[in-house]
Amino acid sequence: MAVTRLGRNPMYQQIADALRQQITSGKLEPDAKLPTEAELREQYGVSRETVRKSLAQLVNEGLIISARPQGHFVRRRKPMVFRPQAEFRKRPFSPEMDAFMTEYSAEGREPRQEIEVAIVEPPEEVAKRLRLEPGDLVAVRKRVRYLDGEPFNINDSYYPLTLVRDSEIMRPEDIARGANEVLAELGYRQVRALDELYIRMPTPEQVHRLDLSPGTPVGLHVLTGYTTEGKPVRVAMTVLPGDRHVISYERQREAPNEDA
Repeated sequence: MAVTRLGRNPMYQQIADALRQQITSGKLEPDAKLPTEAELREQYGVSRETVRKSLAQLVNEGLIISARPQGHFVRRRKPMVFRPQAEFRKRPFSPEMDAFMTEYSAEGREPRQEIEVAIVEPPEEVAKRLRLEPGDLVAVRKRVRYLDGEPFNINDSYYPLTLVRDSEIMRPEDIARGANEVLAELGYRQVRALDELYIRMPTPEQVHRLDLSPGTPVGLHVLTGYTTEGKPVRVAMTVLPGDRHVISYERQREAPNEDA
């Protein structure tokens, strides 16, 4: 891609475009080291500030990482595939690990999660979905999930406190058979889920918990689980950084009714 002072875009933007094209085409492969700032200044005949603005833009896009003093490197992207439709599928979990830990260990990656449990007043959007009365409290299991040492997503699940008090859900540890099964054993089996997906910029708390680069958008997946009677018993909010996830929905057409 040609870079010219007569171009329509500013020079820093043209340099970023040229480097981006090399990355997306594979000319610069994952983990490849980019030219140094001095080399880029000489190549394009621009100032240090212009070069740094170009590199900062690619860092913000999640295409490269800064590893001072070594330099800038093409980011190796291995996104997590997030499958909302797998919510109620049975899986062969191990006795020690829940669904997340089991699935990604099987892929040869290194999953871990940090879990906190608290009793809180629910956010308005949670209280509304759980149909709670003013003053009702919830138990929340707050999790940050990591893959290969990098925070990949947040999964915060809210439950009416009156349903889960003194259950395993109140313990800040993995539940191998899953919190859904614990709820079922308490008499609140979920048979239906409502999925909502929002794309937006992260909150400051989410930026901190996920160590997000400036300008990184997130997907917010909100799941509300219902019992046979239509009672909402769980709201799970999963925050998915846009540079780390592929959201995959699977659909299957029902067989046509031959008698119709």
